[in-house]
Amino acid sequence: MALAGHDACFFCLGVSAAGLTEAAYHRLTYELTLSAAGALVALNPGLTFCYVSGEGTDSTEHGRFMWARVKGKTENHLLAMPLNAYMFRPGFIQPVKGARSKTKLYRAVYTVLGPLYPLLKRLLPSHVTTTANVGRAMIQVAANGYSKHVLENQDINSLAVSGPSVG
Repeated sequence: MALAGHDACFFCLGVSAAGLTEAAYHRLTYELTLSAAGALVALNPGLTFCYVSGEGTDSTEHGRFMWARVKGKTENHLLAMPLNAYMFRPGFIQPVKGARSKTKLYRAVYTVLGPLYPLLKRLLPSHVTTTANVGRAMIQVAANGYSKHVLENQDINSLAVSGPSVG
């Protein structure tokens, strides 16, 4: 089976909550993620599961924002599963090396804010990162683990620069 024999999964699938009902967002964010994690861990005991969540995720599951509650519930259940789960909570992610969002709204935001990234990085270093940094950090965690299972933007950026250079 193609899903067997793996050490790690980088689960980066996600959708914007904009325009979705809570039920639809829950199905795409929580149910799909937990189904994938369950199938993978059944075939790969000891799997490291790196889940891209987001800055502002609500681990209490009772916050004001629907997306944050659903992401928090997803994180909580992944952390309770019999796998090495790590939650990545990036803030603003600057696409690099040709990466582009499939979400029209995000592409517009990146078009406006992209040129300001150096300024944002200087003013808000704990809230911005790049697609390359997220990837590097995920590789570092999959290879070496990490002291925390919920990684905020600062952790992501720190891991990205402390590890070996990746493409």
